[in-house]
Amino acid sequence: MSHQQTASTGKLSQIFTLLKQALKGEDLDFTQGSIRRAVLLLAIPMMLEMAMESVFALVDLYFVGHLHNSSHAIQTVGLTESVLTIIYSLAIGMSMAATAVVARRIGEKNPEAAAKAGVQAIIVAVAVNLIISIVGFIYASDILLLMGASAETAEQGTPFARIMMGGSVIIVLLFLINGIFRGAGNAAIAMKSLWIANIANIILCPILINGFGPIPAFGLTGAAIATTIGRGIGVCYQVYHLVSGKSLLKVHLSYFKPHFEQIKALLKIATPGIFQFIIASCSWIFLAQLVATTGGDHGSAGYQTALRLMMFFMLPAWGMSNSAATLVGQNLGAKQLDRAEQSVMKTAKYIVIYMISVMLFTFIGGYYFISFFTNDKQVQEVALQALQIMCLGYIFYGIGMVLISTFNGAGDTWTPTWVNFFGFWLFQIPLAFLLAKHFNMGPTGVFIAIPVAETGIAIAGYILFKKGRWKTIKV
Repeated sequence: MSHQQTASTGKLSQIFTLLKQALKGEDLDFTQGSIRRAVLLLAIPMMLEMAMESVFALVDLYFVGHLHNSSHAIQTVGLTESVLTIIYSLAIGMSMAATAVVARRIGEKNPEAAAKAGVQAIIVAVAVNLIISIVGFIYASDILLLMGASAETAEQGTPFARIMMGGSVIIVLLFLINGIFRGAGNAAIAMKSLWIANIANIILCPILINGFGPIPAFGLTGAAIATTIGRGIGVCYQVYHLVSGKSLLKVHLSYFKPHFEQIKALLKIATPGIFQFIIASCSWIFLAQLVATTGGDHGSAGYQTALRLMMFFMLPAWGMSNSAATLVGQNLGAKQLDRAEQSVMKTAKYIVIYMISVMLFTFIGGYYFISFFTNDKQVQEVALQALQIMCLGYIFYGIGMVLISTFNGAGDTWTPTWVNFFGFWLFQIPLAFLLAKHFNMGPTGVFIAIPVAETGIAIAGYILFKKGRWKTIKV
């Protein structure tokens, strides 16, 4: 065997060992050793975790898109998901706080304090979300109408929206507990919980939507039941690993007693984090409503289809950017500021490579992906235009995600909150409204506003990252 072949075999063996270690799920110290290896060990399971999260929406979209009156069904799924993003904001905000605090304590070599902080985050999130779930369940129909759905769509979609909003506490727990495991550096458990949830959803969706044997066909409502049960199974898997004591984080029953100082410290990080994502979510809700009112049911269904496909490719990048949050938190805890910054730059390099590949893939194969999810020609036409315009900003979306994760991982949640406020509310929304209404571009104007605003957000994030204030935040 030649020297070149030996080197090639050795490299393949190294890659295989790295993949095996990343997927196995071990408690590793990310404050020492190769930064490249640390990024990949965290990024691989985090990317797969987020790919699984996006599969949820695509599985629902696939089965719902083949129902009779599919444009009403697709619109219901899309509009309900847009409203649920507010609940996701709560979950993501709390999970960001949990990741930042847990990572910092792990970096300080204090796993007991890390476990206690994680439990306090769970107490707060469940208490707040129970109120939101009840309101969402009662007013589901009114919410759909407020979002721009037609009376017929709202009537057909109310049971779906009720189940999704009523069961949203499960969504919050899934996000939050995964954030705790990511902070501890065990991203594989977070990934596996979503694998389990997705497998359950993929099996249950066709059974509950179309019926099977003695099980009746629930149609659109069946998609909501399947998704809620699937996510519930994923949460059970997470809870088992939290209480089993097999991982670095060992949760005891006594930790569930509210500790108000710890809750106060978590809320100090989580509150701007929640606002950060509510600002982004409300912007997406406004855009969805603007498309629905200027493009009608087909325009809205096309936009929602494109958005789901875009998120399918974007969520793995978000997963990769989450590795920056863990590495920054743990290295700041270990007082290794330069290593924290180097970790961010390495993550950004990998995310740019991924996003360039995805942009080309989406631009060339967009029509084939869309036609897989819907047979409606008018919906396909709008979806293709939306996807091809929005994918032009993929590289900047990726860079922006890494930088925002960096601030959040350091516990500096106010910086990205202000970036989002200016980028989305004072730039993206006015631009979309101006193009859609004033220049009569309709949905096309909305599609153009999205990559333009995301580019601005990435540039602002980079300038603030280089200033380095995030390195001085105490958690």
